[in-house]
Amino acid sequence: MTLAAVLTLAAALAPQESRAPQAGERGGPGLALFTAKALTAAWRGPQVIDNATLLVRDGRIEALGARDELAVPAGYVVRDLGQLWVMPGMIDLHSHAGGTLDINDLVYVTQPELSARTAVLPANPAFQRGLAAGVTAVLFIPGSGSNCGGTGVLLKTGPENYEDALLRDPGSLKVAQWGNPEDFAFGVGKSWENYHLRHMFREGRAYAAAWKAHESGSAPQPQRRLELDVFRDLFAKRTQVSTHTQVTQVVMMTLLMIRGEFGLDVYIDHGEFGGHRMAALAEQMGVPAILGPRNVETMNRGMINFTGEAPERFQGIAAGYQELGHSMIGFNTDSLPFPGFTPSLEDLPTQAALAVYYGFDDSEMSTVRGLTIVPAKTAGLDHRIGSLEPGKDADLVVLHGSPADPRCAVEAVYVEGRKLYDTSNDRRRW
Repeated sequence: MTLAAVLTLAAALAPQESRAPQAGERGGPGLALFTAKALTAAWRGPQVIDNATLLVRDGRIEALGARDELAVPAGYVVRDLGQLWVMPGMIDLHSHAGGTLDINDLVYVTQPELSARTAVLPANPAFQRGLAAGVTAVLFIPGSGSNCGGTGVLLKTGPENYEDALLRDPGSLKVAQWGNPEDFAFGVGKSWENYHLRHMFREGRAYAAAWKAHESGSAPQPQRRLELDVFRDLFAKRTQVSTHTQVTQVVMMTLLMIRGEFGLDVYIDHGEFGGHRMAALAEQMGVPAILGPRNVETMNRGMINFTGEAPERFQGIAAGYQELGHSMIGFNTDSLPFPGFTPSLEDLPTQAALAVYYGFDDSEMSTVRGLTIVPAKTAGLDHRIGSLEPGKDADLVVLHGSPADPRCAVEAVYVEGRKLYDTSNDRRRW
């Protein structure tokens, strides 16, 4: 662990000074925000409310409506945001920026027992930069050097301690198919990768079934196997498989094997190099596509050699999925803890902007949805986050306009009603 990581951890573990709760957070007075435009991002129903009032109390959204229709209760703190907009906090479902990099996922071909939770540093510098860009929730996962790197953990980016930051553990089972695992040990091929993944899922299915039978009273208690415990959550639909998958043939196997053969909830991460050609099948099978950080496919010899196929044109990847009928398209950064090497957490809205630049149709607010409700629903967290609806966590982004417009700036960010970023006193630069 680096000195910087040690200092960050020490700061996170240090006793926090007591403070009076802010308006809107748990224990504080109610908060009323007046905004020129609220982007609700609801799964169904109106997507935009002009001249809106948003009521927040005890960390949750209490009500949202037009200003001339929704009264502010007595005792609420009122903040008039003028011409600024409000949208739900953004969600990144593929990030390695949750803490340290001292987790080794290159020991075995498949190691579902490895957990990223042991490396989490709440409110670490990467999270703080992401928060300033409006990213309020992250799936922190192991790497992709082996076919299964272990389990990730879903976290809020703002809270200072693990318990408050935790959304769900396990956040996903991280699987990788092609585009890294082929370099494992002596070098392997796609059939070899599929063999090992199928063997792992078969073992996991049998293990989950044995525990289910025991819990129903029809079988003795099985022997505990830590490396297979996650499959009890997977087959009970309490978590999902997040799959680093790319190339047409490989994305097809993600769909046919993990979703089709084993019936698990799974989603596509990356999904490039012709992966969009499987968009219609993915839509039919209910498999979301969380795309990025590569946004366009180009006609070059290196790509043709890697994929074994040639693109017909410069292809926007999100546009390709959309044009073939896929409706559950989100975005990710594949971020690392430090900026510059790959896109960082703060680049998540840029992924949506680049998708539009390369042909993605945003006329139905698809970028905002792809940054919010689509990943929330994909991760099974849409009951808590992803849209501005009563009862959900008050994770809010105050900004000048659409997050897919690179000219747009974030002015403030709330996590569960608590303002954790405000450019009036904390404009972050990186």
